[in-house]
Amino acid sequence: MIRLEEHKHETENKTIETAPLPASVVIPLLQHLGKPLDILKVKVGDTVKRGQCLATSDKGVFAPVHASISGRVSAVATQAHPLSGTCRAVVIEGDGQDAACDEMRERSPEAVDALSPDDLRRIIFEAGIVGLGGAAFPTHIKLHPPGPIEYFILNGAECEPYLTTDHRLMVEKTDEIVRGMRLVLKILDPKECVIAIEDNKPEAIRLFRERAAAFNWKVVVLKTAYPQGGEKQVIASCLKREVPSGKLPFDIGVVVHNAGTVYAITEAVYSGKPLYERVVTVAGPCVARPKNLLVRLGTRIRDLAALCGPLVKDPKKIVMGGPMMGVAQYTMDGPVIKATSGVLFFDEAAVEEQQEDVCIRCGECLQSCPVGLNPSLIAQAIEKNKLGLAEEYGIMDCIECGLCAWACPGRRNIVQAIKTAKARIKSGKK
Repeated sequence: MIRLEEHKHETENKTIETAPLPASVVIPLLQHLGKPLDILKVKVGDTVKRGQCLATSDKGVFAPVHASISGRVSAVATQAHPLSGTCRAVVIEGDGQDAACDEMRERSPEAVDALSPDDLRRIIFEAGIVGLGGAAFPTHIKLHPPGPIEYFILNGAECEPYLTTDHRLMVEKTDEIVRGMRLVLKILDPKECVIAIEDNKPEAIRLFRERAAAFNWKVVVLKTAYPQGGEKQVIASCLKREVPSGKLPFDIGVVVHNAGTVYAITEAVYSGKPLYERVVTVAGPCVARPKNLLVRLGTRIRDLAALCGPLVKDPKKIVMGGPMMGVAQYTMDGPVIKATSGVLFFDEAAVEEQQEDVCIRCGECLQSCPVGLNPSLIAQAIEKNKLGLAEEYGIMDCIECGLCAWACPGRRNIVQAIKTAKARIKSGKK
């Protein structure tokens, strides 16, 4: 792991602002790890309310999606998608009323206390909650591990440059996150609870130390480094345990959730609120007024630019997510989805275009890899279209952090090649 320029000063002390209602939203049917949803619950012309379920599935790994505004369904069609390029989506034209569906009801603390672990899992599933750190793995599956859990870790590392959404939530919504942690602990019944926070967030550390003392939870202060916030990396840093190749954290008795996910659990259980909005950091050299915005899902990138603008420069590149693991956007019509932690606008000076050179076997990528892979060997196997060999070299263990490409003196597009190859392997197109 390495120390990167953080660039967090733009937004780390800016409180979360609630974005105004968008005039319309685009709700993709793929906002989770898995396949797109295939059971539509609405059609063109239907009137919908905020929080109403729009689509679900009955098989595989998935999480339902919900209307983020009230209004009329104007289209169900292929639209721009920030991660997959395009995807089928539900388009809603807002009516400005923001009327909530009947299923959204507050629960009293007594009613919440009476809920069983299975009740809580059902509520979390129906709310469509996924991991908000970027992986978008359905949360209800994580909360149904195949065996006993020894440790629960609240991941407050947020190691990507520019992004401060989890940081602000930990500072502004401390008690709500603590409530969500207690719900998770009720479901998992682990032996120990650990709160992991990087040392560049002193206010969050102070607040969680105060709360943790009442529950005998452990706060671990991590040195600021990238990619510290990766699930397997935070486990190694906190517990000195390694997740074996091909395995998941719950295979070694650990479950990790980031702060945003736990906050969403609190809202779902106490307020009956599906995941239809999230906090997004909007920043970068082109942005006049960088902000942390509470944004309705489906809000287009161009709307975010207007809320934080005017843009002081024409963006050379727009990245959804952080600069290391984020995805460059080809249109400003792409919508905010559940996995959107930030939208960054970079000017020409910040985007250095370089010619890819040959591999000189220097070993810099190997030294930088937090998983202990040899990215140069994997890249060579991909170049020769030997994806089976790439699998033998451990390509599926790659967390796509981008440090191999960042460290390479030949500016080789190693992580980009790995991402493409992994997608081919997963689809069976070897």
